[in-house]
Amino acid sequence: MTPSATHPATLPASGSPALPAAFLRALRQELGKGALRLEPADRWAYGGDNSRRHTLPAAVLLPEREEQVQAAVALCHEHGVPLTTRGRGTGTTGAAVPEPEGVVLSLERMDRILEVCPRERLLVAQPGATNQAVQEAAARCGFFWPPDPTSAPFCTVGGNLACNAAGPRAVKYGTPRENTLALRAVTGTGELLRTGVRTSKGVVGYDLTRLLVGSEGTLAVITEATLCLTPLPEARGGLRAWYRDMHAAAVAVARLMARPVTPCALEFMDGAALALMRRQGAVGIPEGAGALLLVEADGPAAALGEALEDLAAAASGEGLLELALARDEAEARALWATRKALSPALRHVAPLKINEDVVVPVPRMGELVAGLEALGARHRIAIVNFGHAGNGNIHVNLLLDPAEPGALERAERCLEAVFDLVLELGGTLSGEHGVGLAKRPYVARELDPRALALMHAIKAAFDPRGILNPGKTLPPAG
Repeated sequence: MTPSATHPATLPASGSPALPAAFLRALRQELGKGALRLEPADRWAYGGDNSRRHTLPAAVLLPEREEQVQAAVALCHEHGVPLTTRGRGTGTTGAAVPEPEGVVLSLERMDRILEVCPRERLLVAQPGATNQAVQEAAARCGFFWPPDPTSAPFCTVGGNLACNAAGPRAVKYGTPRENTLALRAVTGTGELLRTGVRTSKGVVGYDLTRLLVGSEGTLAVITEATLCLTPLPEARGGLRAWYRDMHAAAVAVARLMARPVTPCALEFMDGAALALMRRQGAVGIPEGAGALLLVEADGPAAALGEALEDLAAAASGEGLLELALARDEAEARALWATRKALSPALRHVAPLKINEDVVVPVPRMGELVAGLEALGARHRIAIVNFGHAGNGNIHVNLLLDPAEPGALERAERCLEAVFDLVLELGGTLSGEHGVGLAKRPYVARELDPRALALMHAIKAAFDPRGILNPGKTLPPAG
């Protein structure tokens, strides 16, 4: 839960790390000198992610080709060396933090868009390609890839797939699992695996593609992805609705999601978030507003006006204070100004932000936010909530000063109570950030023992020596 820095005593301050000499010689031969980094200064940048956890790896590998990935994984398997695959480190759960005596396999050099096929509505990319690069390549042909995390300019396709990271558009278009056709990947023994099909339908064998998506590099190293594209919408507009409280907003979300027109984004901010924005100087927030919904719709230009009117009618009801429509893309961007300003503002409120991405059934969002307010008061932790209201994916932000005596202990107790509340409401502990290190201790609260046993058996089948991203995703067996 809390950030940490690990400096293992077995790791020398300079020179060759504590790895078998034969292993290092074989790596140099297979990858080339420029693809193996051993100096501490070179390794340091690859030891952490956006969770603020950090462990200095024993070595960093920078392959450029799939065969090099195979060779590296096979050598790690042979010598029993832990291997953590990495994109750009934008994840928030510590899934990219390596083992102290392990190696990092960074796929940043495998960043090519290999194929764009508009006729088949697909794009083939290497895992190091950024989400933005994929969107730009698809857009040139009139398409887009639906997953759109806020870190899109920096995060990689491989990272998106590893965590099933989705973003606001998932409410209408789905997550990476629904938008990935096929994969090439390397198992924990160094064997190449091909999963999925190029077609939109196919049921031959088990669905290994969806199994690998979201597995956080614990089953295989993805080396290529065939992505399903969607035509760019002709027009886009939206609305902004302020409510008296989160209960009224949650009722409105249920009405909005029951309409024939599915919003392409449906975001919310709770009362604590709005209070923070007021303190930061935001203008235009109505007096007494305790929740905000941002709704976006896309589709044919001729039908957009009618669709927005329908959504506005669904957003109206008990507790609505104010509603504004945006009938074109420029106005829609303006509506999002308050939401986009929130995350940067949170960084200046407290020295530490613990960001969780729990999910509850949409009708129970009001109960969750009310429960979070009570937990924040009980544990003396400021909690600010926002997120993807259309699918109940709420980003719970615990704000604290770790230098304050007892603050980290209070935050940990509060976080445990948050997870208990989420599960009581029929929810799940993560919607798109993944499990990594941060949520691993809590996984057994959600999954039953038989399901966990089957998952450990699957892990052993893919990775018999347990070298791939050990210590992540699943709690220890038994």
